[in-house]
Amino acid sequence: MKRRNFIAAASVVAGMPLAAVAQLGASARIGWIAGYRRQMSQPFVAAVRAGLSQHGYVEGRNLTIEERYPDDLQQVSVAVEELRRIPVDLFVTQGAATRSVIENAGPIPVVYVFSADPIEYGLAQSLARPTGNATGITLMMFDLAGKRLELLHEILPGLRRVAIVASPDHRGEARERQNAIAVANQLGIEIQYLPARSRAELDGRLSELASGGAEAVDVYPDPVTTGNRELIIEVATARGIPVISGWAMFAESGALCTYGPRLSDSYQRTAYYIDRILKGAKPAELPIEQPTVFDLVINMKTAKTLGIAIPSAILARSDQVIE
Repeated sequence: MKRRNFIAAASVVAGMPLAAVAQLGASARIGWIAGYRRQMSQPFVAAVRAGLSQHGYVEGRNLTIEERYPDDLQQVSVAVEELRRIPVDLFVTQGAATRSVIENAGPIPVVYVFSADPIEYGLAQSLARPTGNATGITLMMFDLAGKRLELLHEILPGLRRVAIVASPDHRGEARERQNAIAVANQLGIEIQYLPARSRAELDGRLSELASGGAEAVDVYPDPVTTGNRELIIEVATARGIPVISGWAMFAESGALCTYGPRLSDSYQRTAYYIDRILKGAKPAELPIEQPTVFDLVINMKTAKTLGIAIPSAILARSDQVIE
């Protein structure tokens, strides 16, 4: 698609439908509203930029990304309104900010990367049928919880009790846990459930780790656990308890291992949606996708600290080993 370097009637173009703007070749203006702190979100923004470059969108030439990092969820609507006034052609958002962005975006389409179940959250009738003016990628795949238990059992064959730390407010968490329990029953593993909706609740739950007899901890990625992952890992490691989770950032923060979607790949994939919508597609016409690329990350430094020998077969199939 050819893009003109200059459009004199910028104010007129700003009010046009996206398809008309794309046809004229106007520069696209995207509003990024983060669901995490700036530092944590930067790799995700970089992945979106990388994906857009593959579709021919380059900042300074035919693309502007307006970034906003609300201090808390109550400020998300303020950021949305600010970007609507600019205006932007499309919103890209993530995580806990998703619902507020969608609710306040008005006629501006939204593309999201969302860790919860969009169907249970009310964002879609099914993955094939997004509702309203938003679509994107869900990182939740229920069977991954069971696969992580199988991985733990392979590393620690004598494993008998695993604690699950997760927020019950994270839509889809119950189905994840059901999958894990089914696998745990097959492996002869007992599950200790430690639900935490906030940092205060998390502090209390972590004190139960030792008393509950957990031999390992599976931390489900959600807004509560990702924001407090260093604390969870520090407390568990101090008690000699290995941690597994679904996102590589947990292994990078000291968890024994992680298995789950490659987040950079999922964020790059948003460029497909952005490009299609800028060219006139409606979000409801674009099915919600799930990850297709997964990473197994092993933290050997943590393994040595805990005195755990990682089987050579697991090291051979790992995608990243942190020394």
